[in-house]
Amino acid sequence: MAMVAEKTGTSIIGETAGRIWEYLDQTGPVTLTRLAKEIEGPRDLTMQAVGWLAREDKIVIREDARSKVIDLQ
Repeated sequence: MAMVAEKTGTSIIGETAGRIWEYLDQTGPVTLTRLAKEIEGPRDLTMQAVGWLAREDKIVIREDARSKVIDLQ
């Protein structure tokens, strides 16, 4: 009987980080609010994945007057 591997929290965050990176690579800079809507994932998961990418120096987070803008490094 084959076992089905369950996804861990870390793997889900990593997959979401990959989706965010691909989105930014295709579209360019985006506000954090729009990013959460565009990747169609829970906001908390999006924030965790953004943190993951920031920790790995893959993205830059700039603060504009009213929002945070995310872009690839």
